[in-house]
Amino acid sequence: MSNRALLEVIALDVEDAVAAQAGGADRLELVTDMAADGLTPPRETFAAIRAAVDIRLRVMLRKADGFSAGSAQDVERLVEEARALRAEGAEEFVLGFLNPDGSPDLTAVEAVVAELGGCGWTFHRAIDRAADRDQLRKAVADLPGLDTYLTAGAAGGVDEGLPTLLAEAAKSGTPGYEPRILVGGGLALSHLPVLRGAGIDAFHIGSASRPDGWDRPVSVAAVAEWRSALS
Repeated sequence: MSNRALLEVIALDVEDAVAAQAGGADRLELVTDMAADGLTPPRETFAAIRAAVDIRLRVMLRKADGFSAGSAQDVERLVEEARALRAEGAEEFVLGFLNPDGSPDLTAVEAVVAELGGCGWTFHRAIDRAADRDQLRKAVADLPGLDTYLTAGAAGGVDEGLPTLLAEAAKSGTPGYEPRILVGGGLALSHLPVLRGAGIDAFHIGSASRPDGWDRPVSVAAVAEWRSALS
């Protein structure tokens, strides 16, 4: 069995997607507006990227900066966007919402997930702002399609969250800890040996794939450096 780790790269457009695939990315997270930590891209952008590359795509479902789903009307608009993306051929997604007290917003999450028809999805870094990570994991454990948590272990990034990541990796397979850990958020190449040593095998990069600045295109060379480090 191959022990190749998964490398996921954020892509904003076709140029990013083509560069990420050329550098060795296994999967893309499609977003718009990285300054807001990634929002739902237009369906036209998804369609163009889907036509340009042949690796897996996970599409962000999020309408505003922060981790609140907003009003009931906001949630319904997001459900409609999910429906449109599914009609366009999207098969994998990224989402996650919190209440003001840091508990999971199950009403919003369940409404969106119900539109996905069992598609695989990632609960994103809202978990790093949760009041109780363990409670959140167990609260959403039975939702269909949940197969991944994108997490740095802490709101401040991997440097701060490394002990949590290692502790959660040690619980892999226990109730609430079945989904794969996808590490992202201040991730550096120097973190890889200890994370890989703990059995973590999925990694997510955004600004690290853009050495000229987060507002610049993905660099083939930067992605290839990560791919080589994970091989």
